[in-house]
Amino acid sequence: MVFWIGLAVLVAFMVFVRVSPIDPAVWHVPVAADQDRDLAGGAVRVVPGDAEMLQRMDAVLRDVPRTRVLDGSVQTGHITYVTRSAVFGFPDMTTVQLRDGEIRLFARLRFGASDLGVNRARLERVISAAQR
Repeated sequence: MVFWIGLAVLVAFMVFVRVSPIDPAVWHVPVAADQDRDLAGGAVRVVPGDAEMLQRMDAVLRDVPRTRVLDGSVQTGHITYVTRSAVFGFPDMTTVQLRDGEIRLFARLRFGASDLGVNRARLERVISAAQR
């Protein structure tokens, strides 16, 4: 009986994670940080860039599996993406903003306290691919 209750709780949590709404007003906000920073649940990277670099980063992020645009566009210079984990579908938000000759990237988790470096690694891959 305990097994079935535990399984039901796990399934309910998985459904909640997948269908819980993501409000652009909460997540599609300017990147305030102005220097690289690693956090328990995310990372910030600041690199020199222009509109062309932003376009390349947008193309790279759109190719990341299970990723979609939440809000924004290359034309506005501010885009937020949602990337979901493969198994449980946990959403991570990545905001990319062109400002003052820099591209500021902020990737962070929505649920939990630690992302085990997943967001930092994604940002490093995006930057590396866009700089080629």
